[in-house]
Amino acid sequence: MGVIRVLHEKVISQIAAGEVIERPASIVRELIDNSLDAGSTRINVLIEKGGKGRIRVSDNGFGMVRDDLLLSIERHATSKISSVEELFSIRSLGFRGEALPSIGAVSRMEITSRPAKEISGNRLKISGGRVRSIDEVGCPPGTLVEVRDLFFNLPARRKFLKGDKTETDHIVDLFARVGLPYNRVHFRLDVEERTVINLAPCSGPGSRFPAVFGADVGSSMIETSLDLPGCSIQAWLGSPDFARSRADRILLYVNQRHVRDRLLMHAVMEGYGQRLMKGRYPQVVVFLDVDPSQLDVNVHPAKHEIRLQQGRTIHQAVIAAMQQGLGRNIHPVPDDIVAPFAASVHGGYPVQMAFEPPADYAEEEGRPGAGGAEQDFRILGQLRETYILFETPEGLSVMDQHAAHERVVYETLRNSYGSSGPEVQPFLIPQSLEFSLKDAAMIMEELDSLRALGFELEPFGGSTFLLRSVPSLFVNTNWEKFFAELVPVLGEGGPVDENLASDKSLTIMACHGAIRAGHHLSQQEMTNLVKQLFSTTLPTNCPHGRPTIRRFSVEELEKLFRRSL
Repeated sequence: MGVIRVLHEKVISQIAAGEVIERPASIVRELIDNSLDAGSTRINVLIEKGGKGRIRVSDNGFGMVRDDLLLSIERHATSKISSVEELFSIRSLGFRGEALPSIGAVSRMEITSRPAKEISGNRLKISGGRVRSIDEVGCPPGTLVEVRDLFFNLPARRKFLKGDKTETDHIVDLFARVGLPYNRVHFRLDVEERTVINLAPCSGPGSRFPAVFGADVGSSMIETSLDLPGCSIQAWLGSPDFARSRADRILLYVNQRHVRDRLLMHAVMEGYGQRLMKGRYPQVVVFLDVDPSQLDVNVHPAKHEIRLQQGRTIHQAVIAAMQQGLGRNIHPVPDDIVAPFAASVHGGYPVQMAFEPPADYAEEEGRPGAGGAEQDFRILGQLRETYILFETPEGLSVMDQHAAHERVVYETLRNSYGSSGPEVQPFLIPQSLEFSLKDAAMIMEELDSLRALGFELEPFGGSTFLLRSVPSLFVNTNWEKFFAELVPVLGEGGPVDENLASDKSLTIMACHGAIRAGHHLSQQEMTNLVKQLFSTTLPTNCPHGRPTIRRFSVEELEKLFRRSL
């Protein structure tokens, strides 16, 4: 007897669902896509327990009659295409006819729908892929889909889902991204009956950038465009000064479909080129509109991936659009965002942060620190207000002032959290901070962790918070930018112990608390910074791993100038 057999239809459905439904956010995306394809101008989403408990998506779209409602849960039943040729002229977001059957196969689902011309609608109930009932009901025009108990019949899949907070974060992030190209549609997301995103119709995508990127970044993005035969590019570029350590704010859309595409990602990075430090990613929105015949969206069931027939040409076009936009004056970072020198040198931590010699130093310039090996040194000067040059008996040393101060600040912070906790400085007048919707949701979850680090934030409605106190090191900082970088790190590691902050958190804090390149230092300040660096446990590297000092021995210098035989 042979060993190959045809799978049962139930098994086939669950395998197909595994390709389409990765997590609750996948369901939200598929249902929103259906609502948009149905011509909806208002889409409301409610989630509970990160979408694992309940997902409800309602719209005011075309709606479905009874027969279409029954067909909608059949695999590969769709209103979008009817022939192979139409696969290459797709403008709709959905077309495979897999979303609703896949969702119904792994959950308990109800679909209530009514076309505007009908006086009543119908409600279809499905559980684990089986139709339980269909009844005539009174309901408003449009469609409402409610999904409960995701993966109730696949416990092995359910255990791979993350915690409620993580799954909620994925949905919040997806919801904000989906809303950008459809500026005429009203989107609302409720989490546990609390509205966290409310995007009213607006004049253009740019109006929604502050909600997605935060006020500072969103309001300062530069628009650029490029039109070619069969292809048009419209992009909004964030300043390199707002670059992030992750690429999650590079948003790419092809024919209004959000995609993850390596070719386009590479083009964006090439366009920014040397304006970005290694390991930093810009905040960018790119809308690419191409002839559907030049685009293959039938690559993966989740429809995240695409293939571009003229990939090389489009790659070069995106680079050109980036460089065209960046060639103009990108909005400079305001002076009050880049902390002035006085904030880093004269505010808080009166010993080390103000470049005063550590207490165990004698006044002479010669004593080595605990972690260093410098004996005597003499400051020669400051190069381009970035590097400190000093002479030692061994030769010439060149120190990166920002990297060096990062190391000093990092160890000062680490020591303070490891003992009595950070010295906190309250504001006389609390500062009002406006965050993106995603960042605000994350900050709300991490208020206790931030308080343990010395930051007192108070919700003030919507995505606004009042900052009441900070560690005394931080006198004048771009707070929105700082918290947007710090909070995701806190979320990765769980709550922060009151006496021990994670290395990642302290590294970010040290980076924002350290002086920057371009700050002029006096002779005494340079002397004190060198002394402080060599009193740390690892003076050779900053917390990110970059070198703080390069040494050139007398022998090396003599070889360079051919003075040695």
